[in-house]
Amino acid sequence: MTVLPTPWYRRPGLLPWAWAAALCLLYATVAVRRHLLMRTTGYDLGIFEQAVRAYADLRAPVVPLRGEGFNLLGDHFHPLLAALAPLYRLWPSPLTLLVAQSALLALSAVPLVRWAARVLGRRAAHAVAAGYGLSWGIASAAAFDFHEVTLAVPLLAWSVEALGRQRWRAAACWAAPLLLVKEDLGLTLAAVGGYIAYKGPRRLGLAAVAAGVLGSLLEFKVLLPALATTGGYAHGSNLAPAHGSLLATLAHAPLDVLRPELKATTLILVFAPSALLALRSPLALLTLPTLGWRMASENGFHWGTAFHYSAILMPVVFAGLLDVLGRETDRRTVRAALATVLAVTAVLLPSFPLAQLAQRATWHTTRHLEAARALLDRIPDGATVAASNRLAPQLTSRCTVVLFPTFPVGGRLYEYRRKDLPPPTAEWIIHDAQAPEAWPYQPGHWPYPLDQQRAELKAARKHGYEVVAARDGVTLLHRSADRSDTPRAPRTS
Repeated sequence: MTVLPTPWYRRPGLLPWAWAAALCLLYATVAVRRHLLMRTTGYDLGIFEQAVRAYADLRAPVVPLRGEGFNLLGDHFHPLLAALAPLYRLWPSPLTLLVAQSALLALSAVPLVRWAARVLGRRAAHAVAAGYGLSWGIASAAAFDFHEVTLAVPLLAWSVEALGRQRWRAAACWAAPLLLVKEDLGLTLAAVGGYIAYKGPRRLGLAAVAAGVLGSLLEFKVLLPALATTGGYAHGSNLAPAHGSLLATLAHAPLDVLRPELKATTLILVFAPSALLALRSPLALLTLPTLGWRMASENGFHWGTAFHYSAILMPVVFAGLLDVLGRETDRRTVRAALATVLAVTAVLLPSFPLAQLAQRATWHTTRHLEAARALLDRIPDGATVAASNRLAPQLTSRCTVVLFPTFPVGGRLYEYRRKDLPPPTAEWIIHDAQAPEAWPYQPGHWPYPLDQQRAELKAARKHGYEVVAARDGVTLLHRSADRSDTPRAPRTS
């Protein structure tokens, strides 16, 4: 009897990579369309592009959008971001960061799908791939600008897969670079080390715990204050004792984790993609460092499901799911669990950003967009520009951009109308008075109400700016460089 060769598309080794390619295309489509519809923002896509652009030019990551001379490494410690500089050098565009983020998030599915195929079979691997790839935590990150935590997601995915295979040294090695992605992720490295010490070689695990804790302390206490414009950790106030003293804060912590109710909702939704089964695995403990600082933070943005904050949790949640199902001997129980995972995914999908692909507005170019692009094209390369939040990332690849209607000084944002501050120094101002359609996260006119923005725009004309063009709510102003009362534009490096 002749045995036919297995078709290439059914080979087990290709399954995870095929899913990764499909997910990358999905994420990139959402991200690129959002950028083309001007739904991306200066805070944060423009900020990270300015940092990567500086790395590509072999400069320190000084970010004009955050303030004159603002070194982004003093805000969050993410030197691994420089790894994207060669790619940006080849293709200097915000789309480079968006596509790179899509690829990194999709890549994180590979070790998890491979693990599922090995312990549960091919069909189960498809279910895990769909559940993970369409999970709300990954989707929220894929569709909101660009963030450094994207670099950590595949690293942690490979680390937890190695933990599942009891490849302890590999797990520690994959987790070690987390220290270079963000200052709090050293605590996640320490959690990985704690798991290794509990399940495997104690000496290796304790070494990883020490490296994670000491690395984060070094970044919090030494590196970030040394690089910060303000001379301290910029986000330290978010974790200040909420009840006056550390002891009182610790006493209230059990209830504060669940108050307001948004926190409790988020905690449930974090584990919902696994049908809550991940809670039965000790791997779920790896979520505690990230969930801990988020729930303890005074910043309400950290409590919810928007933005990128939950992306780092999804690999751990699905690793916990695979750990539990891999020990299950009843195949019907496994099938029922995976069916529940897919059902939860289907229920949550319409409420999160991937659903934008099914909306007509995502594929429609409006007259407002055409007007904005026409005015943006009138700004020459190399100019200094004060731009509205949503217009900023349309310019950061070719201009020096600061945020309008605020003037960044010393790492903080100050309003133009403050009499004790210098007037705007950018050559150009471009302002958009129209809020975007289907805006999912921030108010459309962030950072200030539209009435105040219009007042700032009017005040700018007193400093010598003249209206060059105005179309469909977009206003372009220019200030001639030969005016005697025009201060020089701030240096960017």
